[in-house]
Amino acid sequence: MADIESDKWYYNLDTGEVMQGKQIGWFDRMGPYDSKEEAENALEIAHQRAREADEYDREDDTWSDN
Repeated sequence: MADIESDKWYYNLDTGEVMQGKQIGWFDRMGPYDSKEEAENALEIAHQRAREADEYDREDDTWSDN
């Protein structure tokens, strides 16, 4: 049986490089991502998700204003 996690891609927060498989500890990596290209864009993906979460929070904060 193949190790599915070894096929995934990760972003190394220390070096800014991408790697396939869990080569470093969880504290210094982002992922898993399905492709190398996704891993290369890990920081932008994280920023976009944070913006979306912030927008959701702003909308949720106004629920009692109605």
